[in-house]
Amino acid sequence: MEFNYETLTELENELVYPSFSRADAMELGTILYRESFQYGFPIAVEITINGLVVYRCFQDGVAPQSDKWLAYKRNVVEAQGMGSLRFGMLLEKNGETPEDCKMDPSTSACGGGGMPILIQDTGMIGSICVSGCPDHLVDQEIITNGMRTLLLQKTGK
Repeated sequence: MEFNYETLTELENELVYPSFSRADAMELGTILYRESFQYGFPIAVEITINGLVVYRCFQDGVAPQSDKWLAYKRNVVEAQGMGSLRFGMLLEKNGETPEDCKMDPSTSACGGGGMPILIQDTGMIGSICVSGCPDHLVDQEIITNGMRTLLLQKTGK
């Protein structure tokens, strides 16, 4: 999967749910858990709805610092209203740093693995974050595949 600012913008426009409940969070968490096994790395997953953590799982073997990375990615998604990798690419595209956008680089991660939960006709209601893979782009791939799978289950599209 190739990620750049334009493809990530399209991806976020594609991954819009008609609704998203706590049961959907549990289902998505389970999908992400299973999806990760094909990559061979243990992951940590966090899903929030309206500021409340509704799903959190740390697979056996995941590094303890994954807890911080989940928070750093969530901070970016919540502050910027877009995926953490997309925001990082926007900064790069504009020649800016996190500080230019009032983001503290010690508590934010502008890389792959954080996505907004977007609801049709509503907007962003939460975030989905994955951490644990040595390459943040693999975190992004896992989250993208999982979100697409749930969207297909919910809409048939």
